[in-house]
Amino acid sequence: MNHQNLFESLRNRHPQFTYEGYSFELSENQINITYNFRIGEAIRFTPQMSLQLGRYPMAALDREHLDGIIFHIGMIELISYWKCACPPTVLIKGRRLTDAQQRWWKKLYWKGLGEFFHINGIRSDESRFLSFQFEEGSPSTEDFTYRRVEESEAVVVPIGGGKDSVVTLEQLRQKRRVVPFIINPRGATLACARIAGFPHEEDIIILRRQISPELLELNKSGYLNGHTPFSAMLAFYTLLVSAATGIRDVALSNESSANEPTIPGTDINHQYSKSSEFEEDFQQYVKENIADLNHYYSHLRPYCELEIARFFSQYPAYFPVFKSCNAGSKNDIWCCNCPKCLFAYIILSPFIDDPTMIRIFGEDLLDKPSLAPYFDELTGFAEEKPFECVGTIDEVNQAMSLIAENRKDKYLVKRWMDFQKATISK
Repeated sequence: MNHQNLFESLRNRHPQFTYEGYSFELSENQINITYNFRIGEAIRFTPQMSLQLGRYPMAALDREHLDGIIFHIGMIELISYWKCACPPTVLIKGRRLTDAQQRWWKKLYWKGLGEFFHINGIRSDESRFLSFQFEEGSPSTEDFTYRRVEESEAVVVPIGGGKDSVVTLEQLRQKRRVVPFIINPRGATLACARIAGFPHEEDIIILRRQISPELLELNKSGYLNGHTPFSAMLAFYTLLVSAATGIRDVALSNESSANEPTIPGTDINHQYSKSSEFEEDFQQYVKENIADLNHYYSHLRPYCELEIARFFSQYPAYFPVFKSCNAGSKNDIWCCNCPKCLFAYIILSPFIDDPTMIRIFGEDLLDKPSLAPYFDELTGFAEEKPFECVGTIDEVNQAMSLIAENRKDKYLVKRWMDFQKATISK
């Protein structure tokens, strides 16, 4: 796919993206936010979000304290709308970023959109793809004042519905008071929370995030579309959760494999905003610009995918409900036809027996010839890894070596063994 001409054409037609501002309302246990973005005068976006605290009491807050956090959330939300036309200038009204902050955001946008540029065949560079402008006299974000969030024995755990957040939930709830956090609840996320001891929606902090419908219409009409750094957005929303609840610690479930580039030898990484690099950058940005607001870290960073899969295999109560498939997420199913499903099947198979695996997924993915192209990408026999949240090539091959010990009759196992023989013979 080559959209270079479309990219240049859209930038000429739409030279400026404007972050107009935002509004928010506080209620007893809810924060409602509306953002206002536009491209020129004709294209306007008004995405809306509602943070619902359920049974968790809201900490003492004032509008000035929340204002800076909500501004920063808008900085990460805007990239989903900017990317449809990629205007060369972003005008931010009512606020002014320092030079260091501008560099930080440009790095996040550039690396977070690496997959977007690659898939769309767009050639650009970090120095010229975007520049910021500000209104004369706008206050610096340095002028914001923040209070320190109180220390707490509790820890906020975002739940995605897959094996990783299950492991984090189970390991942490043995020693701390866990507060679950879900963005746009679906079957798997709510079911995992229920099994972990949070049976009702009021037991969960929920963010309901609505995409502005104008963006979807532009995508249908031929504007650019593609991946944005979701986990970076999650990171900034955890600031709001910390401020609203007074709970400092937020434990993510990003593992060490998120550091591996999707395309070897490049900076293009589908999981950039799950990487150690982003995590460290985010922690530093918050410390320098938003005070000691929260402690955002990944509980699973020390572990590889095989270790996490082994941990997960000890929690069979989750087997019928967890889901890691993006394609099937709306229907709460494993689609069994994507690299994410195949990776989950491979990484769990060394620790869970065949009949159980087939019950979980509905079919034997190791014996499915149509998955061979994805298998080659996962094992490194193809030039690129899948643009999905999957483990490293080495981890997949380690899992296959364990699987091959007693499942030699499976189609993909035979394929893997043939590749190994061919590699050795070379």
